[in-house]
Amino acid sequence: MGTPAIQKWHLRGDWFDACKCAIPCPCSFAQPPTYGDCEGVLVWHVREGKYGDVRLDGLNVVMLGSFTGNVWSGEHTDAYAAVFVDDRADDDQRAALQTVFGGEAGGWPAEFGALFHPEMRGMEFAPIETSIRDDLASWSVRIPGKAEATVEALTGPTIAEGERVQTHNLPGAEVGPGQPAGTWGKATTDRADAFGFQWDRSGYSSKLIPFEWSGPDGA
Repeated sequence: MGTPAIQKWHLRGDWFDACKCAIPCPCSFAQPPTYGDCEGVLVWHVREGKYGDVRLDGLNVVMLGSFTGNVWSGEHTDAYAAVFVDDRADDDQRAALQTVFGGEAGGWPAEFGALFHPEMRGMEFAPIETSIRDDLASWSVRIPGKAEATVEALTGPTIAEGERVQTHNLPGAEVGPGQPAGTWGKATTDRADAFGFQWDRSGYSSKLIPFEWSGPDGA
């Protein structure tokens, strides 16, 4: 029995992270991490998505990751990752998410996977709670007992109330080229305890960037 053919797919949603870098995270500017190495939680919330005939609206994928050096220059080492897939997904949705985010279906996930190329520590289906305020004042993720990040939008004395600190044309955008501006935040909670990843900190960098991807390549 052969491998199932890759279906046409399209995803639109929001990606955000919380990491150990100082604000703003240099990785988004294609520079080495603040302290030489980085670790953090990366979250993909699918607002609208379809893989073939399988709808993926509202589902989440979360990755815990770490590395040393500059990912964007190809000079990084010690890259590790573990992935959580939304346990609300049925069997078809789980298979579709694993195919897309595992890079098998082409598009940006395949490019990012080839660039980061981590050693995988594990994958599991888990309850994933995400929240993103419509005004981008805050965003958060929680996987009970495994990982949690709560972020408040970056602010300061010279920014008007309700406005956001954003960057266009990031040279190291984790969601790929051609995406909208990233919004900067500060993590008030950032903790993990799963698959050998363990940290508990606050006050470091976070950014939220919308994404829109499709594949397979050339389809």
